[in-house]
Amino acid sequence: MTSASLGMAHTSSQAAILDVIRAAGTISRVELTRATGLTGATISTVVRRLINEGLVLEVGRAESTGGKPRMLLQLDPTARFAIGVHLDHAGITYVVSNLGGAIVTRWRQPGAGSDSPAEVVARIVREIGGMIARTGIDRSRVLGLGVVSPGPITAAVGMVLTPPSMESWTEYPLAEALEDGVGVPVLLDNDATASAVGEYWAGGIEPTSAFAALYMGTGIGAGVLVNGTVYRGASSNSGEIGHICVDIDGPPCWCGSRGCVEILAGPAAVVTAARAAGLDVGPAERSVAESFAAVARAALRGEPTAAAILQRSARYLAVAAHTLANIMDLDLVVLTGPSFALAGSLYLPAVEDLLSTAFFARQSHPVRVTISTNASDSAAVGAAALVLQSELAPRQSGARLQAELGPEPVPAQGRTSVVGSLG
Repeated sequence: MTSASLGMAHTSSQAAILDVIRAAGTISRVELTRATGLTGATISTVVRRLINEGLVLEVGRAESTGGKPRMLLQLDPTARFAIGVHLDHAGITYVVSNLGGAIVTRWRQPGAGSDSPAEVVARIVREIGGMIARTGIDRSRVLGLGVVSPGPITAAVGMVLTPPSMESWTEYPLAEALEDGVGVPVLLDNDATASAVGEYWAGGIEPTSAFAALYMGTGIGAGVLVNGTVYRGASSNSGEIGHICVDIDGPPCWCGSRGCVEILAGPAAVVTAARAAGLDVGPAERSVAESFAAVARAALRGEPTAAAILQRSARYLAVAAHTLANIMDLDLVVLTGPSFALAGSLYLPAVEDLLSTAFFARQSHPVRVTISTNASDSAAVGAAALVLQSELAPRQSGARLQAELGPEPVPAQGRTSVVGSLG
């Protein structure tokens, strides 16, 4: 990507400048001009405004290379904050992230379970209030709330197709209910897409890369970013690799298809296979996440049956990763989510092996495969990053969510956008 196209990818010169400052850590005005392709006059005007708004700091001068040393700029991490929530049947994870993307606090509570959506939303509102109070954050500095959950999701009605464990959430107006309760704008997205945004926002991924975050919690999905922009598809539900059919005569999946990767090799399938093989994964009422963790621990100890079950799961997952890499011509795949946090080391070799030997464009470039450093909480971290990216560095077709963009997620019911919090 050229410097000029980097600026054009954003919705404004301010967005481009903030994104570059965030990614660089510290940077001079001259370097901003080179990186964004914007004029020196534009850089000077926008940076002055950002300093006046308290978003950017001057933090000293760079070493002189001959001539007057250049003043360095960086984001003020305490200027704004974002809240991320990952809502799942097995657990609800909360994070508060500062402007630079660092996690201020994180908290995990029991999941939605069999409680009604209204009961769970009331609990989330209470828990967010308590978390803000404990951290001492000024509410006026909270940009917004990002909420992510499994499966297809829209802003107007929340989840539109849910796994059996969360069937009661279908078409529940989640964003509206939470915005009423918490009092800040709400963005909705699926957990896999959010995890990809979180990986990008945390740094270490080239702005010109095409990468996917493969997410495995109790289900399997993926989020894809190309040149720093989320690839969303027609309804913001791209990347459902768990529902790639790998056996046309296979068992029925909850999505309506047959022989999907998720139904054959997801955590629930792993637990079912382990029980059938006589492994001790706890009582039947135990959650899939807890039982999968038991299988993973047994495999990591070297228990051969558990290892064989996870190796079979890994081969299916590798096929899904290979399919996505071929379609999107990826150069990086990140394994993330609670299940990969436990068993990523058992899945990584299978994905690496298939991509190194069968990726279609392997003669042109390799596909690197890594495990996220935030795998266990990546969806909640990504939910907060969605808010940060939406407000700090909105892109033309990325996570900036406005009603006029049609089927992409939007702030609930056309309510006030979080952009107002940036002045």
